[in-house]
Amino acid sequence: PAANERQLCSLQLRNMKQASSSRLPHPDYVIWTVFFLISSILLYFSLYDKSTDTTYNIKRGAVAVVVIFVLIVIILLHTPRDGPFVRPHPIFWNFVLCTTVFYTLVMLFALFQSFDDIQRFLRYYDPKLGVPLPEKTYAEDCRIYTPDHPNGSFVNIMDKMDEFVPSHFFGWYFKAIIGRDWILLNISSLIFELVEYTLECQLPNFGECWWDHWILDFVLCNGLGIYCGLKTLELLSLEIFNWRELWNKPQFRKRYVQQSDSTDSSSGNSKNFINFAWVFILMSGILVQELNLFYLKTALWLPPNHHLNLCRQLMYGFAGICSGQEMFPYVKSSDPNVKFRRFSWMCVFVFAAEILVILKFGWNILAIPLPSSAIVSWSGILLIFSVWVAREFCTS
Repeated sequence: PAANERQLCSLQLRNMKQASSSRLPHPDYVIWTVFFLISSILLYFSLYDKSTDTTYNIKRGAVAVVVIFVLIVIILLHTPRDGPFVRPHPIFWNFVLCTTVFYTLVMLFALFQSFDDIQRFLRYYDPKLGVPLPEKTYAEDCRIYTPDHPNGSFVNIMDKMDEFVPSHFFGWYFKAIIGRDWILLNISSLIFELVEYTLECQLPNFGECWWDHWILDFVLCNGLGIYCGLKTLELLSLEIFNWRELWNKPQFRKRYVQQSDSTDSSSGNSKNFINFAWVFILMSGILVQELNLFYLKTALWLPPNHHLNLCRQLMYGFAGICSGQEMFPYVKSSDPNVKFRRFSWMCVFVFAAEILVILKFGWNILAIPLPSSAIVSWSGILLIFSVWVAREFCTS
């Protein structure tokens, strides 16, 4: 009888804990709420803070770093600690995670500094930094064959063979290992080339000849990088993701809040749209990461071939591989208890920190008006896209 009473008490206690936890909001919902609140506060410092007192800026930047570091540690302790990979060694992936945390804190510290202070810190790190970058465009002479040029008949092509060629190739090589979906990767590559056309007025590096955009970049560098990345996945026997099939699943996953168990057609559409939204966010993240690189180097005067840009790209590459490996099961799962994992959270934080820094130090670049033709073209594309989304997910 005593054993039965202990089992009964244990069962009642477990039921009480489950009932208590079921009344609490989903932990990911709480983290997203805190994230948007803090981002809103930091957005004020990006847009309106003009302090030039170096000592004051360093003090409040240090305080912000400590506060954000504590919050990041709490979030990382909340998420499952097992990483998505064990090869070459879990220590390596923990090192990658630590670099994302460190980089996020550096970006947040920079957010509270003035532009002169940032350049002073960069010159202290590397005396070659802190110098305005020359505005280089690649669309001055778009002839492929130049027989009368003293430097050669294909000098225009050879002039384009700079550090951006391997950067494009290896960038899309890593993106292929991250996204693992050939169609979505090529759509992202296509959209990025269109974005380059749009932002030529803000970023002179985006000014390219038609053959540079579509042959050298889209077909050769991006396309070959995607192909080699997918082949690497085959050699390593890693899973190829089919993100597009996720929004065709009929089940409705309950996430963050408890829903009814009805199985009507609207629940299927809801499930489809949620998964489609996650895929859209993934593709947007690929584009934002690439754009952030160009805006940061232009706003902070970082030469394209500097090792800081290379370190950033490597950090994003390895962290993105882990994030992609985490995101696909997360979106695919029907279990409401599945959590947003560590590398995915850190990629979100890094994106947000970089965007805030760009808004503060690159506002004069972002304020350059876009051509009216680009605005009209993108309005038409968004209209067509909205109609397709409405037909795909809003019909019964």
